[in-house]
Amino acid sequence: MTRLSLLGLYVVFAVIATIANLLTQRIVLFMNDGAAGFTVAVFMGTLIGLMIKYFLDKRWIFRDLTAGTAANGKKFALYSAMGIFTTAIFWITETAFWLQWRTDMMRELGAVIGLMIGYTVKYQLDRRFVFTNSAFVKPV
Repeated sequence: MTRLSLLGLYVVFAVIATIANLLTQRIVLFMNDGAAGFTVAVFMGTLIGLMIKYFLDKRWIFRDLTAGTAANGKKFALYSAMGIFTTAIFWITETAFWLQWRTDMMRELGAVIGLMIGYTVKYQLDRRFVFTNSAFVKPV
């Protein structure tokens, strides 16, 4: 797979995870649009997006063949840990847009910008620290 096709696939997967994240947030906010609802929405959206992105990245981006619950659990935990910093970028950006404009459109724009920055950083972290046994992705 060329770098360009890898980048394209990564972007498509980021878009899929972002849509799942924002859709989950809308569902939660539909049920509770207060401050507590916002917190739950951001958390649940992040969790759903993270799980989707992990399985897509593992299989298609990094071609990781790790099998078994224990090995995959450990890898998912490491993948999630790499996402802590990048999730902070996303949450801070989304929250800043929400606090500034207080509209769903601007909150979602902030989310998209934060996720774009976060996914760029996350790819580098995952490549170096999570999917190190992948023959497809060579460490830098």
